[in-house]
Amino acid sequence: MKKIAFAHDHLFQIGGAEKVLIALSSLDPQAPIFTLINNPKITKNLLNQKNIVTSYLQKIPGIIRFFKYFLILMPGAWEKTDLSSYELVISSSSGFVKGVKTGHNNIHICYCHAPTRYLWDDQEEYIGNLPEGRLLKVFLPRVLNKLQNWDFYKAQEVNYFIANSKFIADKIKKHYKKEAVVIHPPVKVEDFHLADEIGDYYLIVSRLRPYKKVDLAIKAFNNLKLPLKIIGDGSELRRLKKMAYPNIEFLGELSDEERNYYLARCKAFIYPQIEDFGITALEAMASGRPVIAYSGGGVREAIIDGQTGVFFSEQTWESLAHKILRFDPTKFNPQLIREHAKNFGEDKFKQKMVDFIESI
Repeated sequence: MKKIAFAHDHLFQIGGAEKVLIALSSLDPQAPIFTLINNPKITKNLLNQKNIVTSYLQKIPGIIRFFKYFLILMPGAWEKTDLSSYELVISSSSGFVKGVKTGHNNIHICYCHAPTRYLWDDQEEYIGNLPEGRLLKVFLPRVLNKLQNWDFYKAQEVNYFIANSKFIADKIKKHYKKEAVVIHPPVKVEDFHLADEIGDYYLIVSRLRPYKKVDLAIKAFNNLKLPLKIIGDGSELRRLKKMAYPNIEFLGELSDEERNYYLARCKAFIYPQIEDFGITALEAMASGRPVIAYSGGGVREAIIDGQTGVFFSEQTWESLAHKILRFDPTKFNPQLIREHAKNFGEDKFKQKMVDFIESI
């Protein structure tokens, strides 16, 4: 029997889940990585392409662009992915990868970034943001309910769940009725640096999607007339640009070097969304900058209130604006903030994973 295989939902963007996969795969650089689809233009410099094994979906013309329209095919594609010849399967999941086929003689560890959002917690928002016609919005909930049943059933076949935060461990318990060990995701602290001088702007780094609540921050800064820079791209870009005043600048997708330059020099990093954990907030802290975050989700486990950032209590632009008006960046020690971020370093993450694997 072969030793280990990794599995990940899909590889057409690089976000927090993909950064976790990169760290996981370094535990065994020769092990294969199974995924539904792969975009080599994005992953070629981050993962060994020879290790990546895609599903039959990869062969569908235009699949990378229109991936979300093939939702109904994804569970079946994972069921056809047979990893029963591996002793250990480690899946990185916020979707359907937990349904990968394993056998009775191997172990499946699922590192869960979140129970599939559009099946459990965000179904109404997911349907509401679809641009398609009314008929689909009537039909889709029935499909999602069937997929929810499938998702629950497949979660029962996972031997061990690891959650990226206590926030997600509680959701795993609620939705899947399974216990989960918490191992926070890693941040590569050494990739970030402290700056000698701080600029006169606040910063957001985010994919521009509805649940990221960037519109909330824009409303706050429209009223405050303070400079805000936004790094990232996504389906919300056009709408957000229309609502933003001239004091808000959209920088688009930047290289890591450019992004890190802005991170190190912002007055504070703005984090208005509810996330499973919040790696970008930790990246800001690795740059020595405090975070102004909504007091919800896994980010509460990353920020020390008053030392590495502050929380605003209501997910409204008024609550955020009020916190910014009272915010004083000079009261925060950049070196202390960076030292805190080191507690979530990649080496510590890998050691915790190795310890857990050895324990089972």
